[in-house]
Amino acid sequence: MSWEDGVRRAEPYVPGEQPKRADVIKLNTNECPYPPAPEVKAVIGNMDYETFRLYPDPDCGELVEALSAYYGLSEKQIFVGIGSDDVLAMAFLTFFNTGRPILFPDITYSFYDVWADLFRIPYEQIPLDDAFQIRAQDYIGRDCGGIVIANPNAPTGAFLPLSEIRKILDANGDVVVIVDEAYVDFGGESALALLDQYDNLMVVQTFSKSRAMAGMRIGYAFGNEKLIGYLLDCRFSFNSYPLNRTALSVGAAAINNDSYFKEICGKIVCTRERVKKELRNLGFSFADSKTNFVFARHERVPAKELFEMLREKGIYVRYFRKPRIDNYLRITIGTDDQMDRLLAVLREYLGAPE
Repeated sequence: MSWEDGVRRAEPYVPGEQPKRADVIKLNTNECPYPPAPEVKAVIGNMDYETFRLYPDPDCGELVEALSAYYGLSEKQIFVGIGSDDVLAMAFLTFFNTGRPILFPDITYSFYDVWADLFRIPYEQIPLDDAFQIRAQDYIGRDCGGIVIANPNAPTGAFLPLSEIRKILDANGDVVVIVDEAYVDFGGESALALLDQYDNLMVVQTFSKSRAMAGMRIGYAFGNEKLIGYLLDCRFSFNSYPLNRTALSVGAAAINNDSYFKEICGKIVCTRERVKKELRNLGFSFADSKTNFVFARHERVPAKELFEMLREKGIYVRYFRKPRIDNYLRITIGTDDQMDRLLAVLREYLGAPE
C-alpha cells in the first residue's frame, strides 16, 4: 500500500482566468465593475491594526446584526461564511446525508457537482429544456435527498419565477431545498418571501456581485432557526472563526449603504439592456438575462474562435468546453466604456457597420 491509497481524490472547480496584465478588460468572472460603497474605504482606513492579533468574533455579530436589520429577519435565521461558496459547501455537508441523490440542473454553477463528488453525495443532473430554462415539473415526484437551484441560473442567466420555486418546495417538503441567489439583485425576485412558509428552504446570497466585494469573500444564508442551527453546528465543528475582522466590519458598512447598492445595480442593469440590443444586432442570440452577464452564441462564428480573438485583444470573457454550451460565451457586464470597447472589437471582427 501507499499513502496515496488514502487520499480523497477530487476533480476541482476551475475558476475564470485571472489575468496577469493590468490593461485587460476583465469580463470573465462576473465581478462588479464599480468600487464598493464609500463607507468600506473609510472603515478600512480607520481600522486599528493592533486588533489583528486577536481572533475575530466567532458569531460574526457585527455583520449578522447588519444583515438582520436590513432584511428584517431574526439573527438566528442568518448564517455567514467565506463567500457563498463556503456557505454552499457547508450546506452540502450538513444537509445532504440521506444516501439519496440530490438534484440540480445539468447546466448550472459548476461547483455543485464538485462538492457532491468531494463529500460523496450521490447526485442527478436534471437537463434544462432547449431554451436553457429550469422546469419545475422535473423536480417533482422524484425520490431525492435535496435540491439546489441557482436563481437566476448561472451561466444561462435565466430566472425561474417564485411560483415555480413554490411548486418545487410543495413537492419536496422532506428535504432541504437551496436557492442560490448570487445574481438576484440584477432583476430576479428573492425567495426570501417564502421563508416563513417553508421550513426546508435555504436562500443563499453573496457580496461578490452586486455589492462589489468579491475580494472580501462574504456570503450568507437565510433559513428558519432550526435549519440555521444545524448549519452552525457543522460550521463550529469545522472552523470557529469563519470571517476575519476586516471582512466583518466592511460587510456591515456595505450593507448599511442601501442607496449606493441600488445605484450600482441600476447602472449594471441599464448597461446590460443596451448591450443586449447591440449583441442581437451583431448576430448573437441568448436567453433573456436577469444577471450581470449575458450568455450568448453567434449565428456564424464559433464561440471558441471569438473567445480566442477577444483574448488576443485583451478582453477576457468566459468560454466553457462542456456539452450543450461549448458554442456559448458568458460575457460579464462591465462599465459602459468597457462594453463599448468589446462591441467595437466584435463589430470589426464580424465586419459589421458602426
